[in-house]
Amino acid sequence: MARTIATSTTVDLETLLEFVRPRHHLVLTTTRRDGRPQASPVTGGVDQDGRIVVSTYPERTKTTNARRDPRVSVLVLSDDFDGPWVQVDGECEVIDMPEAADALVDYYRCISGEHPDWDEYRQAMREQDKSLLRITPTRWGPVATGGFPARLAE
Repeated sequence: MARTIATSTTVDLETLLEFVRPRHHLVLTTTRRDGRPQASPVTGGVDQDGRIVVSTYPERTKTTNARRDPRVSVLVLSDDFDGPWVQVDGECEVIDMPEAADALVDYYRCISGEHPDWDEYRQAMREQDKSLLRITPTRWGPVATGGFPARLAE
């Protein structure tokens, strides 16, 4: 049986965003007060301005950490766990209610499309006191796949 060779493809920002847009399974890494990483599995998307967006709550650890240190990393996974992935580093902005209401509409649109009642959606977001993390990519690794080093291919 032929072995799969690992790949590593360097991409520019636009190609990165094209890769990330259809992928919504992310692992967000923030920095704890003691300097150690804190990882959170999240659902995310890419907004119209090319920022990675994640819906959350103001009291969540990831939100607290991002307020204190806006340098975050996002691991973007494919739906197929063995599929391609990429790590994106960036600067995170935390947006709370009431300013978050319209940004959360954009978040919903980039993941799920149109909502049947945007007023109802905004009201639900206000009642839940949601926040939005908006991450501007500053650095990213290559888009990669797992596998064997080429030297071990048959």
